[in-house]
Amino acid sequence: MVIGLTGGIACGKSTVSRMLAERGARIIDADIIAREVVRPGEEAWSLIVERFGRDILLANEELDRVKLGAIVFADEQARLDLNAIVHPAVRARMRQLMKEAREESIALIVMDIPLLYESKLEYMVEKVVVVYCTAEQQLKRLMERNGYDEEEAMRRIASQMSIEEKKSRADYVIDNSGTFTETEEQVDELVGKLLDKGRRGA
Repeated sequence: MVIGLTGGIACGKSTVSRMLAERGARIIDADIIAREVVRPGEEAWSLIVERFGRDILLANEELDRVKLGAIVFADEQARLDLNAIVHPAVRARMRQLMKEAREESIALIVMDIPLLYESKLEYMVEKVVVVYCTAEQQLKRLMERNGYDEEEAMRRIASQMSIEEKKSRADYVIDNSGTFTETEEQVDELVGKLLDKGRRGA
């Protein structure tokens, strides 16, 4: 069974991802892969250097993310060009890891994709699980976690699809508004359901 795990920023997706891993799920994390595919020597790294020049490299040949970020946030075409290099590489690596997990007969494969809906990647998974908390909690948690003021936190939240919209689209919702234990109980229930569906081929 392949599920997509997503949610809004600061809603607790990473916590739920760890809980699923502890229960035997294979986690394929899009954010980690996005960092791996642009390491020196990788094809995507070569294409980025070809497009943006060696000025965006640090002394150790790794990408200078601050410098590259400044370029792509100021230039829409540059951002599109970067995404056109990185996104296919990430998806190819995710598909490869999913294939390997299936060959190992892993019962529950979790594609951890923060922007699953925004990137229209539902086609990669069988079911989507959204980690949810209220918009008020989301704002408070993001300000506390990242040290943002309210305006900056609101801007980050607004850059994504709203958590209510994601919740309405989900096949399953983990409500992370309550205690850690309450979230764990929901994860246990979800894993039971998903493994049962997987066994029945539903």
